[in-house]
Amino acid sequence: MSTEPRRCLPLVSIRILNLLMLAALASFAFLAPGFALVGDLREEAIRGPGIASSTRQLHRALTPRFEAWARERVSSGRAANAPLHDVPTTEWPMFTAVFYLMATDELQLDWQRGGRADERPPMEGARGAVDAARDLLLDPVHHSWVRTHWGDGYLHRENVFFRSLIVGGLTSYARLTGERGSLPMLRDQVETLATALDQSENGLLDDYPGECYPIDVLAAIGFIRRADAVLGTDHSAFVHRALRAFEGPMADELGLVPYRVDLQTGEQVQPSRGIGNSWIAVFAPELWPEQARDWYAEYARAFWQDRGWAAGFREFARGTPSSEWLFEIDAGPVLDGFGTSASAFGIAAARRNGRFDHAYTLSAQLAAASWRLPGGTLLAPRILSHAADAPYLGEAAILYFQTVQPADGVPVVTGGETPGLVYIGFAVYFGVSGAALALLGRALRRLWTRGVQGPHAWLQAGGWLVLAGAGAGLLLQGHGVAGVLVVLLAQLLPYAGSSPAVAARSVA
Repeated sequence: MSTEPRRCLPLVSIRILNLLMLAALASFAFLAPGFALVGDLREEAIRGPGIASSTRQLHRALTPRFEAWARERVSSGRAANAPLHDVPTTEWPMFTAVFYLMATDELQLDWQRGGRADERPPMEGARGAVDAARDLLLDPVHHSWVRTHWGDGYLHRENVFFRSLIVGGLTSYARLTGERGSLPMLRDQVETLATALDQSENGLLDDYPGECYPIDVLAAIGFIRRADAVLGTDHSAFVHRALRAFEGPMADELGLVPYRVDLQTGEQVQPSRGIGNSWIAVFAPELWPEQARDWYAEYARAFWQDRGWAAGFREFARGTPSSEWLFEIDAGPVLDGFGTSASAFGIAAARRNGRFDHAYTLSAQLAAASWRLPGGTLLAPRILSHAADAPYLGEAAILYFQTVQPADGVPVVTGGETPGLVYIGFAVYFGVSGAALALLGRALRRLWTRGVQGPHAWLQAGGWLVLAGAGAGLLLQGHGVAGVLVVLLAQLLPYAGSSPAVAARSVA
């Protein structure tokens, strides 16, 4: 009996289509992100002031997704059941809305400054999402966790972090829309929070009962000062006095702002940390320019490191006893000493302080590690965000970091190096896609020349069509992971059978 392979048209067709699907998947998941990385590194706006075209693309891609998520989250009411001390389900949705509003605000200001009448203004396609962000910020259900902490007076009793988000978000909303409906609440929060901080013993208040984070107090002062432009108020005298909370005996051994203190004892619970330094550096140049310059210089001296494979800000100061490898909810993964959140927030910090030598290095790494898919999704930040409660936090935060511009009067320093992580990214994106496409091409040639056969050809073809169609439908509906899994399941067909004769005539 001849063992020469016989072509079975349904099975050959399935195998060819499978190979083409794998080629498309390799191109989508690896080749396209590689070319996106090339484009990101060519952007002048990561080397100096301005906003990159890839950042505008991210805003366009994120806007409809963010709006749908924010509206669904408010309508569902599930924030009422958030565990009291679970940061991703309490703080992160609010932070997502604020980051989106501030990023859209920066994009709109950049469009107005540039006078680009031939370009579509960012607000033209973002009004629905901007309104959805405001609705989430003001949704009483999303205030449940701080109401539990502070009682019904939560909007007028310490609660610094939460109230600062309200001030920051409503300030950007008012600038973007010109609507005055939210101004009474904004004014109330600005005046009462500023007064409470001004009257406190040392200029600090708690975020939560027994938890004081000076970094959040400084950010709150920054938000209050920004609100002056919307409200027509002037808190410059308050800002001048507020520096007392962060200098002299209130500073840590490096002269930097401590991460956490105990207001009851006045003792520092944790000294300055990367994530805190990066966050306050976004606001300090607008408040106290000379102090901000000194803080950033010391931050760079004590926290910046270059390991060859990567460069960026450490989570803990060099030389202090700390773990080089850990995970923490605020810091994110700490890898070889690098704070991932510190370095991501560090992009905004470096840009605000005119340090584009740092900003370029950090932005290049972020571009390599973000895994930008066609359509604008940043795969790595999406994975690191909380899929159930804040799926877009990472992308909204990055969107804001990349829109921040230098503060008035700061000198602009350019330069920076392309770190090893970028070349690792190129190797992964182009290496994996190139190898996969080469192997798939070889398999396709072998299939064409040798054929394939197996039992129940037409039944297998029908099963494959069902799986492939279901996978394609899931992908089109935005269920990326489920769609890819079903498409990969379709790769199990055709089944060649178990007999040696049949197996010998099949091509894997």
